[in-house]
Amino acid sequence: MGNHRDRWAWIVCLALVVGCGDDDTSADPDTGTEPPADGGGTSDAGGDSGVGDRDSGTGDPDSGTGSDGDGDFTIGPEYSDAPEYAAAAEAPQGVVQTFEIPSNEATHFTTDVETGEPFTRVVNVWIPEQHVSGETVPFIVLQDGSDYVYDLVPALQALIHQGRIPVLVAIAVDAAPGGAVGQRNLEYDTLSEEYVSFVEDDVLPRVRERYSLELTSDPEGRAAMGGSSGGAAAFTMGWFRPDLYRRILTYSGTFVNQRPDATYPRSAWEYHEHLIGETEPKPLRVFLEAGENDFDWNTGDDVYHGWLEANRAMAAALAERGYSYRFIYARGAEHVDNRVIRETLPSALEWLWRGYPRP
Repeated sequence: MGNHRDRWAWIVCLALVVGCGDDDTSADPDTGTEPPADGGGTSDAGGDSGVGDRDSGTGDPDSGTGSDGDGDFTIGPEYSDAPEYAAAAEAPQGVVQTFEIPSNEATHFTTDVETGEPFTRVVNVWIPEQHVSGETVPFIVLQDGSDYVYDLVPALQALIHQGRIPVLVAIAVDAAPGGAVGQRNLEYDTLSEEYVSFVEDDVLPRVRERYSLELTSDPEGRAAMGGSSGGAAAFTMGWFRPDLYRRILTYSGTFVNQRPDATYPRSAWEYHEHLIGETEPKPLRVFLEAGENDFDWNTGDDVYHGWLEANRAMAAALAERGYSYRFIYARGAEHVDNRVIRETLPSALEWLWRGYPRP
C-alpha cells in the first residue's frame, strides 16, 4: 500500500485537533456472521429485498437476481491474506501502464482550490492479458489509485484466471492534492455529479485513446471503488449517475459530515440519514466495510463524524430499501485497514460482479 492514507490520516487528525482512536463500539459487535468466501451463503439482514429472500440468503449467486452473500457480517480480529494473492503468481499478469493528466488540460478541476495553481495527477491502467483487442470491456474505477492498485491487481489476476469475474480493466485515478481539506476533499466529499463528470470527460477518453480500449457504456459493466473519502466518492458516482455506475465497493467510506454545503448541510451523512430512505431505490450493488477502531471524530459540537456508526447506518438504510448490499464489520481493525482489504477484497469483488457475464 502507498503512504497517502497514513499521511492523510495524521494531517486530518492534527487539522481537526481531535483523537483518531477507537470508534464507539457500544452497539453489539457480533451482529452478523462470517462472510461467504465465494459470494454465496446466508446473511443476517432482514427485510424484503425485492430481489430474493434476504432472510434465508437464497437465490442463484450467478444470476444477479438472488441475495446470496448479501447482508451484515463480522470478521476478525485476526487477519490473513486471501489465498487469491498467492494464486495470482500463477495467473496471467497483464500490465500496469501509467499516464498523467495536467489539471490545466482537463475540463473539470483545473486548479487546486487551496493554491489556485494547476496540478498533475497520475492514472494507472491495468489491462489483463486475457483482454482481446477490439472487444468491449467492463472496468472498475479506483479512487486514490496508487494507494490501492497493487492490492487490487493481484486479486483481479487470480479471479479472472479462475473464471470467477469477467475480464475487466482497472483504472486507478490518483487523488488531487490535499486530505480532509483541500482539493481532494472538494472532489471526493462533495455530493454532486462533478467528480463522476471528471471521470467521464477527462479520464475515460484518455484511457480509450491511449490504450485503444473499447470501454463498455453498460452501467452494469462499470464499477467504482475507494477507501475513506474515495469510498464516498465511489458511492456518489453511482448515486448521482446510476446510468453510468452500478457496482460500488468501499472501505471505511466517509459517509460523514466531511464537506457540508447549502444543499447538503450534513454532507454524506445525509445519505443514510434520509436520502436513501426518501429516494426511489436505484439499481446499485454496494459493498461497505468499517473497522472496530475506525475514525471517530465526534465532539460535543459535531456528532456526525463517526465512521463506524455511519457505515452501519448506511447498511441499515440500504437494507430497509431493498438494495443488494454487503456490510463487513471488522473487529480490531483501523481506518481503511490493509489487513482487512487483503483478506476480503477477492470475495468482495466476486460478490460485486455477480450476475455479469463471465468467460
